[in-house]
Amino acid sequence: MFKRLVGTALLFGMAAAAPPAFANACGPREMVVDRLENHYSEARSAAGLQGGGGKKMAILEVFSSDTTGTFTVILTNAEGMSCILAAGTDWFQHAPDLRPAGIDG
Repeated sequence: MFKRLVGTALLFGMAAAAPPAFANACGPREMVVDRLENHYSEARSAAGLQGGGGKKMAILEVFSSDTTGTFTVILTNAEGMSCILAAGTDWFQHAPDLRPAGIDG
């Protein structure tokens, strides 16, 4: 009985701590971007640099599709390898909150 309980707890613990399915989705940037563009109709909608100050630089990019509403976040290292960090649905662009000059609040 005790062995079954420990075995079950261990099994469920490993399942809960397992990385998402896309965690192993890495490859050359050209291949990843081609797949996002051709299979999911996604295009780059945002990007930024990560690192600096003596550290290796990487670029974080968000690809999204207005047609399908899907999005994918990838990180590309200095050697050109990209990994998918997140993917999802119901993507929307947030418009900046523009306030006229001279009005507080």
